[in-house]
Amino acid sequence: MWNANVPDRFPERIVQANSIDDVVSAMRAAKAAGHQVAVRSGGHSWSGNHVREGGVLLDLSRLTSFTIDREAMTATAEPGLGGSDLIVALMKQDLFFPVGHCRGVGLGGYLLQGGFGFNGRALGIACSNVTAIDYVDADGELRHASETENSDMLWAARGSGPGFFGVVVRFHLRLSRKPHFIGNVATQYPRERLEDLVRWIDRVGPDVPPQVELQFVISRNPSFPPPLRKATRASPVRIELAATVMAESRSAAKAAVSFLSSRPKGARIRSPLVPTPMGAMLSAVMQHYPTAKWETDNLWTHASADELLPHLLRVADTLPPPPAHMLWLNWAPQADLADMAFTVQDRTFLSFYGGWLDDADAEATTAWSRGNVAAMQSLSTGVQFADDPGRPSRGVSESAQARLDALRAQHDPDGRFHRWIGDS
Repeated sequence: MWNANVPDRFPERIVQANSIDDVVSAMRAAKAAGHQVAVRSGGHSWSGNHVREGGVLLDLSRLTSFTIDREAMTATAEPGLGGSDLIVALMKQDLFFPVGHCRGVGLGGYLLQGGFGFNGRALGIACSNVTAIDYVDADGELRHASETENSDMLWAARGSGPGFFGVVVRFHLRLSRKPHFIGNVATQYPRERLEDLVRWIDRVGPDVPPQVELQFVISRNPSFPPPLRKATRASPVRIELAATVMAESRSAAKAAVSFLSSRPKGARIRSPLVPTPMGAMLSAVMQHYPTAKWETDNLWTHASADELLPHLLRVADTLPPPPAHMLWLNWAPQADLADMAFTVQDRTFLSFYGGWLDDADAEATTAWSRGNVAAMQSLSTGVQFADDPGRPSRGVSESAQARLDALRAQHDPDGRFHRWIGDS
């Protein structure tokens, strides 16, 4: 697991697959032995969904092959490949895919859960750009799923997350052209400007152009500007507002972020629009995610600033030591979703990353993350599997869940694959 907060669960056997044939053999052996199977791609599940008591843990982290067809603007990728590795290869050919914001996350879990990636508001949630999959079923048979073959399994693979009832061994991806301009505008505010910032983003959020990803982070260890010294529990609470823009020209990018001229006054530091390499953006994000123990929780919401502010002020005033932080993502969907299992989204995504370096902070940090989300449940319209809370919650719509349950009964009648741990 990437999360050092490893659950007290132990599989009976771990199978390290080196090839697709290994996956087929492992699934057939599990069926013969009557074992349940949990699947790991990159090990970044916050809840450790793939770590179960007993049975088989099938590790796909060595399946990292990929192909790129520049003319057709398509790619294939195995589940252990990190999205940050794929984007490097794609951009060398002036291509793009909405990979995730964290370095090293395996595409398997990322795409199954939906995939909130760079330029995702313009290109769509990452799984909507999955056109087919190759998968091994509960009987150990290698199969293909597309819009015309085993289409129900493709539907399920696009958004069912850790509840998928198969082992995806290859994703077929639709690519886009690399934007000619990729840049960022960053602003850092003191805690005292939180209310002004929330009211402003609540007002402008729905109209932010789709090529702009607008978010802010409440933390004690801001990534902008690069810190000169290590943050501590005594470090002040700061708010980082970031607008990442991907456009066809610098002038188009400048026009897209022109709404920032109305951002609240009182900033400590502001940066202009500057071209930003993908590697630099990934590094800035990863500054918030050192090796630590984590308890995360999240919610979708369309609640107003007035409804959210009492909660967010408490979040900031009770913020634990770093690396704990909270993310506000302005998602504001621009189009209807395709027909797929991914069915829960809303105007705003809030995620609480309760991370600690000192075990003495474990209880208070966990209470901060879990408690704040619990207090906001009346404002929640669901959760996102990306920051898997590992608790009973709604990650897909009721109708999608009913369809998934029916498909599971059809394709995995013996329960070879675990359900999502939040359903357990």
